[in-house]
Amino acid sequence: MKVSGFTIVRNAIKYDYPIVEAIMSILPLCDEIIVAVGKSEDETLQLIRSINSSKIKIIETVWDESLREGGKVLADETNKAFSAISKDSDWAFYVQGDEVIHEKYLPNIKKAMEQYKDDKHVDGLLFRYTHFFGSYDFIADSRRWYRREIRIIKNDKSISSYLDAQGFRKNGQKLNVKQIDAAVYHYGWVKPPEAQQAKQQTFNKLWHDDEWIKKNVPDVDKFDYSQIDSVALFIGTHPKVMQARIDQMNWKFSFDPTQKKTPLKIKLIMLIEKKTGWKIGEYKNYKIV
Repeated sequence: MKVSGFTIVRNAIKYDYPIVEAIMSILPLCDEIIVAVGKSEDETLQLIRSINSSKIKIIETVWDESLREGGKVLADETNKAFSAISKDSDWAFYVQGDEVIHEKYLPNIKKAMEQYKDDKHVDGLLFRYTHFFGSYDFIADSRRWYRREIRIIKNDKSISSYLDAQGFRKNGQKLNVKQIDAAVYHYGWVKPPEAQQAKQQTFNKLWHDDEWIKKNVPDVDKFDYSQIDSVALFIGTHPKVMQARIDQMNWKFSFDPTQKKTPLKIKLIMLIEKKTGWKIGEYKNYKIV
């Protein structure tokens, strides 16, 4: 079984993305990792080159800023990376620049890839998500956060990145996937407040026009984490590759997780979801088989 990893990145240092940790977290399972490094305003290219592994293969790209609506440029870049993986790979393991896999899940992931490698009814593998917010001690737990997504796909070029690269489609249709016992730790909302605000001001331009940005993204120096509607304390351990970054955290985030800014209607819906496991109205960009 041959596995290729693939990812995209731009301005990782400027916006404090844990891209090195993301790559290192899937490296043990991969025979190669394609990193599409977009032309950056910082030393991102040098950062990726500094990773001490012969498995890393860099392709340099230029993001098409005309693909601004709906984050399409992210899918475009993802497809560039996917198209560059070895033709003889069985699986392609996608990780975004703020996503890290805990080492405890690696055996489960490998077992699932071996199990479904030759199953023609399975296009990909579905992961759970844990979304950290504000600091490494809290997770966002309201219903607006997506709870599952595809991160491993067959090396089938009829599969491509979909919309803003959150998921994938095959000839425009949802992928048939197996849900596996593994989670993606998403750290995109854990950054110094200055870096988070800079990211909001720049990254939203990939989805919206200047007028929307002006109305919806405050022109301030620091991101206000206190506006979150609901968080919970994280109980567990972080991936080992994240420990050095966690130790260097230099800002404070405090929040009383018992104080939920959630309308009564949403509270009732969330109660039903907790009791039954059914997430009412959930958008699913996949078909579980």
